Amino acid sequence: MAQRPTPRLNAGELWEYALSTLSRRALSTAELRQRLARRAENTADIPDILHRLQDSRYLDDSRFAESYAQSRLDSQGHGRQRVLRDLRTRRVAAPVAEQVVKTIYDGTDEVTLIEEYLARKYRNRSLPALLQDPLQLASAYRKLRYAGFSSGPSIRVLKRYSAQADELESCEDGEEA
Repeated sequence: MAQRPTPRLNAGELWEYALSTLSRRALSTAELRQRLARRAENTADIPDILHRLQDSRYLDDSRFAESYAQSRLDSQGHGRQRVLRDLRTRRVAAPVAEQVVKTIYDGTDEVTLIEEYLARKYRNRSLPALLQDPLQLASAYRKLRYAGFSSGPSIRVLKRYSAQADELESCEDGEEA
């Protein structure tokens, strides 16, 4: 089945499309710019529309990043590095993302976040018994690193459950997130 071509929108229609898009989901400026470019009849209209949206406070990367980071901390318990990585993927400027994440995570105890994360991921299992298996221990460590937690606190928490966690330090090659 052939896909229909995307209709091209003039400046007025593009403005309505931008408002409609932002009403459904928060986006970074770069994400919205990309969506508008796919629909624009004339790409020269895009900067003006983005500027109008920013002036109207419908589009604000700092506010978007703050909301995104707070949500990831509160609902998913992700670590700093994961949130930074996700914000970069969402094409938020690095200085904005770093400042927002620093502010949101200020005063947050990473060890407590790691413990809560492990409790959620392994809720129906006995961690001390499970993490005696070196493969399960390595898997738990990889999950923690992917979730954005730095290696030092991750290993410290895993040491509470398995003496073999010391061996994870040699796998890091001095890398610290």
